[in-house]
Amino acid sequence: MNDTDEDAADAMFHALADRTRRDIVRRVLAGEHSVSALAENYDMSFAAVQKHVAVLERAGLLTKRRQGREQLASGDVAAVRAVSGMLAELEQIWRGRIGRIDDLIALDPQQEE
Repeated sequence: MNDTDEDAADAMFHALADRTRRDIVRRVLAGEHSVSALAENYDMSFAAVQKHVAVLERAGLLTKRRQGREQLASGDVAAVRAVSGMLAELEQIWRGRIGRIDDLIALDPQQEE
């Protein structure tokens, strides 16, 4: 991965590190919602929800469009798949490491004593 990809990954994982933002992503992946409708689900100000939506938008996890006076948010399935792909890649690295540790343990002569 190049620096731009790493920056994008940092932004995605930062955005997903917050419980409210993860919930917003789940909601907008299920269907388009106005930001005001999203805000009704949380015990925080509309401005706070707007900030969460902005973080998700900068990370590329959702997109917004205007319809009249409303801002409508939609989840970006491709971005979520990219996060999933990154996690799968990390999982494979760790599975390989654990496999090598298991092999080393199996070769340990002290185990036979």
